[in-house]
Amino acid sequence: MTARTVTVARRARRGATFAALSAAALLAASCGTSDDSSAAQGDTGSQPAATTTVTAAGEEGGAGGGEVFATAELKNPNGEARGTAEFAKADGGTLVTVNATGLTPGFHGLHIHGAGLCEPDSANPTNPEERGAFLSAGGHLAGPNGEASHPEHAGDLPTLYVAEDGTARIVTLTDRLDRDLLLDEDGSALMVHEKSDNLANIPERYAPAGADEDTKKAGDGGSRIACGVVTEQK
Repeated sequence: MTARTVTVARRARRGATFAALSAAALLAASCGTSDDSSAAQGDTGSQPAATTTVTAAGEEGGAGGGEVFATAELKNPNGEARGTAEFAKADGGTLVTVNATGLTPGFHGLHIHGAGLCEPDSANPTNPEERGAFLSAGGHLAGPNGEASHPEHAGDLPTLYVAEDGTARIVTLTDRLDRDLLLDEDGSALMVHEKSDNLANIPERYAPAGADEDTKKAGDGGSRIACGVVTEQK
């Protein structure tokens, strides 16, 4: 046998060995993949699928939202619909969900006011000579003691941001509101204001004496552009 013949024979044996090893490896990988897939996917007959806690307002999370106990229908001074709000009992307080449409883009003050009235042309209860949209709803819902200043009122909520298309959505948890306070004898109203709420955060470099009385009342939110009477959910 010549040297060339020996070399060719050795290469042939190496090729056959490599092919056999490759086939064995592929077979093992195929079997392993089958077993691993079953383990990864789990036995759906014995293990429950993952679940997500959903609050009453349809939001994912752990706030523990319960049944909606009150709602509000937002309208502008012309009586046109501007959105809805829901109030639900939740772990730690009340979950407030607001969905609004047709509003001017930007930030707007959002509060609960102390009287369940949304009269488009009405007098200010504390100043009957002043008339305007939704003034009969009174000031911010102060709370049980009635002595708090903005932003410590029970009805003070985070500022509402309106997107460029005029829509807004906010879901917030507050421990200052409950069913009894929202649905007391004179009721309450959800209010959207013309301008942003500064939350009485006036740095001393602008006002060394601190926020003035108007700011402490309402956060300089301006006129009232949308209102909804808080109504018990039947």
